[in-house]
Amino acid sequence: MMPLVSTTLPRNILSIQSWVSYGHVGNAAAVFPLQRLGFEVWAIHTVQFSNHTGYGQWKGQVFSPDAMRDLVDGIAERGVLGTCDAVLSGYMGDANTVSAVLDAVRRVREANPRALYCCDPVMGDVGRGVFVRPEVPDVMKERATVEADIVTPNQFELELLTGRSVKTLEDALSAAHTLRAHIRQGGPNVVLVTSLLRDDAPEGHIETLAVSGQGAWLVSTPLLPLDPPRNGTGDAIAALFFGQYLKTGSVRDSLELAVSALYRLLELTHEAGTREIQLVAAQDEFAAPAKRFAARSVA
Repeated sequence: MMPLVSTTLPRNILSIQSWVSYGHVGNAAAVFPLQRLGFEVWAIHTVQFSNHTGYGQWKGQVFSPDAMRDLVDGIAERGVLGTCDAVLSGYMGDANTVSAVLDAVRRVREANPRALYCCDPVMGDVGRGVFVRPEVPDVMKERATVEADIVTPNQFELELLTGRSVKTLEDALSAAHTLRAHIRQGGPNVVLVTSLLRDDAPEGHIETLAVSGQGAWLVSTPLLPLDPPRNGTGDAIAALFFGQYLKTGSVRDSLELAVSALYRLLELTHEAGTREIQLVAAQDEFAAPAKRFAARSVA
């Protein structure tokens, strides 16, 4: 008799990000999509808030770096760090949190040298500016991105990390290659640039750019009239891209699948008229987007 469930165990991802009880940002935007892609996710929260800070008011607490290290210790005591295939990090509000995250990356890599690290350098955005402590951009540039295999900045964060202004596609490619030269060598060495709005792009569209040793590709989607912009979209696409890359090993395929899933997520959010992204409603799109936006080579 055939078994009722697969005996193939899912791969494991350690995700260190913020958490909200209401809505979807940080781990609350990343864990579920990764689970729908078939991964086990070991979540460690850097903060636990009632809701994201875009509302202007929230309750909750910031967890200390030592609290995060304690959780990694506890996982290590289970003897499972060697089965961790990847680490994903998001919002890190201060330099001490960055250190704790990098300690976790180091411990995972010691147990499994093949493990990949994806750093989503959550620091700011157009219109909001920088929303982390003043020392974080430099620490992120000099420490966190250096250890990463994949970095997923938005356009604002790409400019912050490279000191380059991004107005055109050529600017974006140049800045992405500058960042690639700065991050960890020997791994995939991928830069994913989200929320790209360049002067020389078709009107009414927003783009996502992926640059790696395999080449460079751009995906364009219609710009949905979401005002205010919805929080958590960057967290979601970083998780979707990383998860798809771990499954496929293809930067182009991962870009197309992640962007296509995110577009439908935002489309459903727009149709519903909700302040929070419709993560659960869009769940079937994460594994198999109904409409796939094609990437074009811009190498």
